[in-house]
Amino acid sequence: MAAGRRSATAPVRQKEDSEIALSMTGIGELGCYDERAQLADCSLLGPEVPLTTHQGAPRPYPTICVLVGYDWSTYYIPQDDTLWDTMAALTSPHERALTLLFAELESTAEEQREAFLGTPGNLTQRTNENGTKFWVHRYSDATGRRQETYLGTEDDRAVIARLGPLRRRIEEANATIARVRLLARAGFATVDRKTFSTLASLHNHGLFRAGAMLVGSHAFGALLNALGVKAVPYATEDVDIARAEALALPELPALLDMLRETGIEFFEVPALNRRQHATSYKEGGASRLRVDLLVPSPGEGYPTIPVPELKAYAKGLPYLRYLLGESQEVPVLSPHGVVLVRVPVPERYAIHKLVVSQLRGKSSSKPGKDLRQAATLIEALVERFPGAVEGALTAIPKSAAKHVRRAAAALSRYLPASAEAAWEALKSSA
Repeated sequence: MAAGRRSATAPVRQKEDSEIALSMTGIGELGCYDERAQLADCSLLGPEVPLTTHQGAPRPYPTICVLVGYDWSTYYIPQDDTLWDTMAALTSPHERALTLLFAELESTAEEQREAFLGTPGNLTQRTNENGTKFWVHRYSDATGRRQETYLGTEDDRAVIARLGPLRRRIEEANATIARVRLLARAGFATVDRKTFSTLASLHNHGLFRAGAMLVGSHAFGALLNALGVKAVPYATEDVDIARAEALALPELPALLDMLRETGIEFFEVPALNRRQHATSYKEGGASRLRVDLLVPSPGEGYPTIPVPELKAYAKGLPYLRYLLGESQEVPVLSPHGVVLVRVPVPERYAIHKLVVSQLRGKSSSKPGKDLRQAATLIEALVERFPGAVEGALTAIPKSAAKHVRRAAAALSRYLPASAEAAWEALKSSA
């Protein structure tokens, strides 16, 4: 029987010098945790005894070891047999050829004035019952429904002039989709059809160029792509749109109308307090697709604030103005195309995640997600942009500093101890 393996019939043999070696085959019976990191994931069902070396000096990590189901004193576990720092790196770099391909797609997105809201489709000539020939654009919308847009008769010179550019757009979009497919298979973050169409509609109306930003997990995925790294895949159906100041765009349609241009039947989500206005929009039925409109809160509350240029209302979020203080344009990739959006710079995104992780309710599952995203971006940033994290930390509001310090203490569950440069950068928050 392997050493350390639990048995109902054979007791564990203890050496005279109170030392026992556990192999990796018996690790299922071993629960180790670091009191400083407060790793709550381990099952601690037995006596807790500090690990020691042959000479009796305490080991630096882990500080406590538990053998489940046994009464025992102090045991020696050889470091050769146990992997102490089992937390792997959070990111890995993409191959250079892939990052160059991503840069090409970024240029494509920058030159794209208008994105298709569905598939690129194709141009088809039809004949009506009177024998008149005309052109239509056939495509599938965001919900997968087949649609046709009438373009005009074949003898209309204006229509003929439009066909050439539209045909080129379709060809370029199909080529772009093929390149995105290569990146998606290599681990680049992508969004689904409905999310892409939603962002494309807002892009076509100029919201991102005017200062509106994509925040939340979809922004996180876009930032990973821009940094040239891949991480553990994330899942979300929330589209979070934020703005710091009024968007200087003339005569914008209502936000709800822009969303419905995709073919998706969005409706306003009633607020819990019926006296307040809706700040979110959701697709009907069983779909979980949701769009949230966000603006900075004047304090640490969550007020409902009017956004007149979008004929809508938004939820105020604490410290959102800090997050939106610096931004960049990046492409969002989808198997259905690319679209250019504005997102916060990654260092502010990471530090803001540290802050909000400490503002959420104790029953929420989101603090762990916040800390994981912060740790991932910080690890990637210190290698590629030294000083960026420290700069973002110096810019946080004074009232947010205490939240960052608390979050940094909890970050040991998500950021490997081996990420020394990342931990060094976070010291500036102390």
